[in-house]
Amino acid sequence: MESQFPIKQIVNEEGVIVDTFYEGKIDKEQVYSFYEQCNRIRVFDKKAISLQRQGRIGTYAPYEGQEASQVGSALALRKDDWLFPSYRDHGATMTFGHSLRNILLFWNGRNEGCVPPDGKRIFPPGIPIATQLPHAAGAAYAEKLKGSNHAAIVYFGDGATSEGDFHEGLNVASVLKAPVVFLNQNNYYAISVPLHKQMNTKTIAQKALSYDIPGVRVDGNDVFAVYEETKKALQRARNGEGPTLIEAVTWRYGAHTTADDPTKYRDQNDSQERREKDPLVRLEKLMKNHEWWDEEWVTSIKQKAHAEVDQAVHDMEAFPKADPRLIFDHVFAEPTWMITEQKEKLLQHLEGGMK
Repeated sequence: MESQFPIKQIVNEEGVIVDTFYEGKIDKEQVYSFYEQCNRIRVFDKKAISLQRQGRIGTYAPYEGQEASQVGSALALRKDDWLFPSYRDHGATMTFGHSLRNILLFWNGRNEGCVPPDGKRIFPPGIPIATQLPHAAGAAYAEKLKGSNHAAIVYFGDGATSEGDFHEGLNVASVLKAPVVFLNQNNYYAISVPLHKQMNTKTIAQKALSYDIPGVRVDGNDVFAVYEETKKALQRARNGEGPTLIEAVTWRYGAHTTADDPTKYRDQNDSQERREKDPLVRLEKLMKNHEWWDEEWVTSIKQKAHAEVDQAVHDMEAFPKADPRLIFDHVFAEPTWMITEQKEKLLQHLEGGMK
């Protein structure tokens, strides 16, 4: 079955263009754009881990190693498309135009962090595994009913394919020919469970056969392959041909979240070896191979990314303190007696603690 779903690659680990169709079609401007975005979201990721360790934000889900999958796919979108992230896809939402401050607010436990900038169709991150897939299928079908040319993309990990929502989302999207792209980032571990213990199928892409939709495997560390295959899938969706399942084969270097210890369930030497296929290093090699490497430019975009992230941290920490009453006020249209009682007890506790 793996032979039916080969991993598509345009630029290999050595920064060499291996798909001859793209020879002469990859230019310096595109490479610079991909590299700047990949570097930008990596700077954010490292800073967020540091903030969590300092107690300045809550538990955080890192994505280092998966930058190409998120940047390549997000840059393939049009500005009016929908993006449905999981909790590990803030790199994609940043690339699509989300506010860095609001992303940090989300990881600091603030509902305000789920609000995208005006005009951006970014759904709140799906915390329960795979629940965002039926949502994406529904939003995409709504666009079809309206007669628009907008599409949706939904992100999820390999663990999500073991959930019922995965199958329900793909099934309804297939039946309704909804204009949605299902973008799976296969990093080989659903928290602590390796892929081979989750499923007997050799690929995730082949699961598309059950729903009679295209299934594609790409090198998830090759930003060009991810970008091109996502563009094709989105165009297919806009043409009324229905959904596509893309499996981006990648790797998460670090922990599932900052509350996790990956040494308990995997050999971390594997992660070190995988860094040889790092998506940013691959782009650096490509630039050097084509004599596009510019040390001054690289330094400037790294400084720019650090300044942007530092400003977002400052803005997040300057945000007004949360009102604890709000967690009770929007549970029901009319508060029940239990909610009212809980709210009163919390406020009494807080007032007592302040005296």
